[in-house]
Amino acid sequence: MEDGAAIWRIARDSEVLDLNSSYSYLLWCRDFAATSAVARGEDGEPIAFVTGYVRPDRPETLVVWQVAVDGAHRGKGLAASLLDALTARVAADQGLSWVETTITPDNTASDRLFTSYAQRHDVALEREVLFDGGLFPEGTHLPEVLYRIGPFTG
Repeated sequence: MEDGAAIWRIARDSEVLDLNSSYSYLLWCRDFAATSAVARGEDGEPIAFVTGYVRPDRPETLVVWQVAVDGAHRGKGLAASLLDALTARVAADQGLSWVETTITPDNTASDRLFTSYAQRHDVALEREVLFDGGLFPEGTHLPEVLYRIGPFTG
């Protein structure tokens, strides 16, 4: 739970992610720690995170909610390493057939991260619009494209 404030700051400073309330990050660290991962710097402070959850109606599917790396630590493959480690842990703990995430069309870094993830693991990647931009109440949100990666065998 103590990482909640730090990962909220990393998400805020990313200037790309939809920022949730600080309270939600505290809850996430408490309730979804088994399906999330945090990387720490030399001083022990969080420098990157991946948050996720298992879909209640599809327990073989891990939904990756957010991925962010502190600006000073970007470009070192940290997001890919965290994503690989998290999915390996979830696969070992409870099995894993699919990884899902949503990405807006302007988020090229996330597109590259998940495209390369599928390639590294030699699995298919399907894309389709999950939520059209018009569904969002603020009226300026881009569509959220669902990336469905898998199936993993194993």
